[in-house]
Amino acid sequence: MWQKIKNYYHLLQAAKAALFFNYPSKHISVIGVTGTDGKTTTAHMIYEILRSQTPKVSMISSIYAVVGSKSYDTGFHVTTPSSWQIQKFLRRAVDSGHKYFILETTSHGLDQNRLAFVNVDVGILTNITHEHLDYHGSWEKYALAKSKLFKKTNFAILNYDDAKSYEFLKNKVTGKLITYSLKQDATYSLKNFPLKLKVLGAHNLSNALAAAAATSTLGISKQKITKALNSFRSPKGRLDKIDLKQNFDVYIDFAHTPNGLSQALSTLRATTRSNKSRLIVVFGAASERDVKKRPIMGGVADEFADIVILTSEDPRREKPAKIAAEIAKGIKHKSLNKTLFVTVDRAQAIEQAIMLAQPSDIVGTFGKGHEKSMTIGRRDYKWDEYEIVKQAIRKKMHAK
Repeated sequence: MWQKIKNYYHLLQAAKAALFFNYPSKHISVIGVTGTDGKTTTAHMIYEILRSQTPKVSMISSIYAVVGSKSYDTGFHVTTPSSWQIQKFLRRAVDSGHKYFILETTSHGLDQNRLAFVNVDVGILTNITHEHLDYHGSWEKYALAKSKLFKKTNFAILNYDDAKSYEFLKNKVTGKLITYSLKQDATYSLKNFPLKLKVLGAHNLSNALAAAAATSTLGISKQKITKALNSFRSPKGRLDKIDLKQNFDVYIDFAHTPNGLSQALSTLRATTRSNKSRLIVVFGAASERDVKKRPIMGGVADEFADIVILTSEDPRREKPAKIAAEIAKGIKHKSLNKTLFVTVDRAQAIEQAIMLAQPSDIVGTFGKGHEKSMTIGRRDYKWDEYEIVKQAIRKKMHAK
């Protein structure tokens, strides 16, 4: 009941904001991207495709925003801004003469009506997997929140490979339904849209097809889309390789859901240089979020990793050791050569992983990626995963 009251309040705020800024989304093509995993990469792919055609493109993603002639840092646990900020940014983009506005959207933002009175021309769904059930209560309610993006779209782009979400949403979307798939016949597939990406992972091929579908509806040619996608580089914190000339590989990734972690780890496992190469992973789970996913993520790590180091990831008011213990319930030690550590201090955990790495091993840190803060208790502390990783690598190389 209380949440409904809050959502109604947000709806009124959205109406006031749209009126105050004179409904700017009527004068610009808005492309909305939602999903549990992959929405940031997909939004950035769309941005790069459109930017290859015109500089008149604005975007808000979880990594950064580019609106009009200015850039904004959004790396502090923020994805979908308030309705007032959204309408203000849309107005700024329109006043700057921009043609396109790409908006990465979360289920929370949609459920709380932050995107009410925003005309979305093209809506894209990457997938709906296990996440945010602490807020929504069930997968169905989570999916219904996502469906709000597609209420008045001209084009609704759905992932045919994510069968559950496709079946749930296919009759709930408006506009022309477009599908994409890596495995099946769809409107967009690798059969009719072959790609050779520089970025790793089958999940990124799926993201690329979603981006291709979206930009095709906007009139961009197949040749230009393909060229832009094949030269695309991963956004910050998305399987981002750190190369300081060390003799092992290190990747930083934002994966913080079971599906996201599975996609990242399976991709890294496939890149191991030899049968002797080990995959060493560092991750945790944020507090005051979906607790049911914790042992599931432990199970994912158990399936793919050789060494698992559980650590802090925005523990807030919960004890990190307790969170780690709940993750560890999913780790069954299927192989005797697998090792589990709990190192609460994240910087120490990263250094531990780096120090354990042998030539040709792969180290992956997950859950923080691009973010610039770590929430402990009620305070946000500065955090830079990149700097911590680089310091650990330099320390190991200097010790030699």
